[in-house]
Amino acid sequence: MRRIFLNKNDIHNGNLILVNKSYPFIKREAEMIDALTAIGLISGEIILEKRTATMLIQLMNVLDCTKTIVPVSGYRTSKEQEKIYNDSLRENGEKFTKKYVALPHRSEHQTGMAVDLAQRSEKIDFICPNFPYTGICQKFRQKSIKYGFIERYPKGKENVTGIAHEPWHFRYVGYPHSEIIQNNNLTLEEYIEFIKGYQYSKKHLFLNHGHQYNEVFYLDVFKSKEVEVILPEDVPYQISGNNVDGFIFTLWREKV
Repeated sequence: MRRIFLNKNDIHNGNLILVNKSYPFIKREAEMIDALTAIGLISGEIILEKRTATMLIQLMNVLDCTKTIVPVSGYRTSKEQEKIYNDSLRENGEKFTKKYVALPHRSEHQTGMAVDLAQRSEKIDFICPNFPYTGICQKFRQKSIKYGFIERYPKGKENVTGIAHEPWHFRYVGYPHSEIIQNNNLTLEEYIEFIKGYQYSKKHLFLNHGHQYNEVFYLDVFKSKEVEVILPEDVPYQISGNNVDGFIFTLWREKV
């Protein structure tokens, strides 16, 4: 068995961190530099967190959609987010801006794991790009689950996310979490609560994939500065903070 020690401060790191009005992104921008990369597609200026960029490029290449789907916005600094918010206030008004634009440090774009996409056209709206539920855009939406992406702000969940329906905004959370979220019709806010039903010391969540399966569970560290976790040897694993109160563990196992 292997012993892993986790510090409470690390709950703010990982692909499953929740960033919204209640839980701000607190990582310093200087810490983000090494985590980011240009996506190298049509919009070369757009950068993302490295794993997010890799999976987005793979997905778009598989779908052969680099000429029909355009990345509109990726990573933003706090200053860029503030400018977008203030520009929208001036151009679109307070009601519209509060529905579609997050305040600085409350935007997923500052994590580098969120990307806005548009169906290619001569004119693209930066705030509300067109990404319909038809054609190649819908194929992207369906296929993106296997690559770790979710449509972050679905219709009918506005009271949960605090953001209006945004068909164009995708968030990388990693697989199998994207599939669990999709299968259970959850937002990321709801998933953070849902996974708490599968505690480290109790029942775990399992997702089968033929000869392999994922094991997922949660560990609360809100009351402890440091905790020790024991995991099996020779089993690949990933640990992500949730930016709220604990860690989500993902193990990849082989069926015997």
